[in-house]
Amino acid sequence: MLDEGDAYLVDAAFARRAFNRASPSYDAAAVLQTEVRELLLARLELTDLDPLLILDAGAGTGIASRELKQRYPKARVLAVDSAERMLAVAAGRSTWLRPLSRVCADAARLPLPEASVDLIFSNFMLPWGAADQVFAEFRRVLAPRGLLTFTTLGPDTLRELRRAWASVDPHPRVHGFIDMHDLGDALVRSGFAQPVLDVERYTLEYADVSRLAADLKALGEVNALAGRSRGLTGPRRFEAMRAAYESQRRQGRLPATYEVVFGQAWGPAQPRRPAASPNTVSLEDMRTQLRARRGPR
Repeated sequence: MLDEGDAYLVDAAFARRAFNRASPSYDAAAVLQTEVRELLLARLELTDLDPLLILDAGAGTGIASRELKQRYPKARVLAVDSAERMLAVAAGRSTWLRPLSRVCADAARLPLPEASVDLIFSNFMLPWGAADQVFAEFRRVLAPRGLLTFTTLGPDTLRELRRAWASVDPHPRVHGFIDMHDLGDALVRSGFAQPVLDVERYTLEYADVSRLAADLKALGEVNALAGRSRGLTGPRRFEAMRAAYESQRRQGRLPATYEVVFGQAWGPAQPRRPAASPNTVSLEDMRTQLRARRGPR
């Protein structure tokens, strides 16, 4: 299991409320998320897929769900998200000609039968859940030879903001993000085949730290760590963080680094056999027991 300590454990209910509040502002602020989503969709061109059921995990406002439906018009697309207001926005992307199905659910507890999904697509959802649990659930619902393709954030993400907050506050203010190699190990541990991961780095630039904070809030990407400080941030502490961030200014702008991990893995050709129940008797064992009871002929 991944060691998901205080820097990783998310208060799911708090995060869900933040994403619900962000549903009207998300698309306008999602500059990086849009670019990464388009790259992840483009990578599907390198695969030979004819899916019948597609799961868009962490669908948000449903843009990827709509594009997946356009790419695979014969497939049923399930837009799954834990934030119901995000899915309400996604409803507007569903049409009579290209309908989308919406399901409000946690990615670690999907209301889907085993081996039922041919393609799982997930853009930037993993930082908000426990990776081992989510991968195990993805593996459960993914059909043999089905594809999981996803993006998430790596440990260098928002390193400037993390450094600035750490200099003025002992409590965690910025989420920790799991290393690419640990994610690969988690995929193998969950039973996926042929995992492939790579990293792209992006740097967004801001005139001031308030603009960065406003963008994060508009995206719903607030401090939702379970171990976060529950008190309000006073203006003095925020100003101290701002001054620490200013020391990282370059060419007149403040950098915000994002390490984006792209990953894909396949469902093995044969589904895993369920663990045998202690009360289960094979047909051959039953025949042996019956012969023993009858005695020699």
